[in-house]
Amino acid sequence: MERRHVLKAGLVLIATSAAASIFRPAGAALRVLSGGNRWHAKETPPPSLVDPSKRMFLSDKEYAQVTAIFDRLIPADELSPSASQAGCVVFIDHQLAGPYGRGDARYRKGPEQKGSATQGDQSLRNAQELYRTGLAELEAYCSKQYGKSFETMSADQQDALLELMESGSVVLGTIPSAALFKVLLANVQEGFFADPLYGGNRDMVGWKMIGFPGARYDYRDVLPLKGQKIDLIPVSLIGRI
Repeated sequence: MERRHVLKAGLVLIATSAAASIFRPAGAALRVLSGGNRWHAKETPPPSLVDPSKRMFLSDKEYAQVTAIFDRLIPADELSPSASQAGCVVFIDHQLAGPYGRGDARYRKGPEQKGSATQGDQSLRNAQELYRTGLAELEAYCSKQYGKSFETMSADQQDALLELMESGSVVLGTIPSAALFKVLLANVQEGFFADPLYGGNRDMVGWKMIGFPGARYDYRDVLPLKGQKIDLIPVSLIGRI
């Protein structure tokens, strides 16, 4: 549950390499190739810029719960602002309202079977159902065990409960606590390192923290600078739509 471990695990979500290199044998000459058909990329509509002022899926209560949970997973410190300050709650609120939340890419016709540990979540529920039901069951659990809501508990109580959820020791009802925790953890990591276009990683704080240069076309301008420290200002897709 240490913040550094949460952020370190989130780095695997970044699929783009932050560096590139070209190797050319000594004395090799450049060749100009001509002829053939020019390749054209398939035209696709650009992604829409998230409006943080619009609420898309989470209720006020759910928004407060997710904010409290996310801010314990990635709290503010000398490295960066908290998850909610970085827009992670805005990010997941909009994601839940779209294909991810609806589970458009998931097979949901059944039958539902419990898979092995390496097969991941085999349930038929989508992310919308997991959040809506899981957060309601978490509220009921906190009310019964602590006499208060998760967002009003102390930081120590919240951390202890999240650790129990991660281990699967909390019985919520219909939603396994470990499954709920796993999704919450993955989503806050995604929001912290996603392109700011999607509402999270506000002002590219996640990228700046780890030195990731963002959505750059290529690195030809810095290739000759071998052995030198290169500080590249991150680039977002926002400026390209």
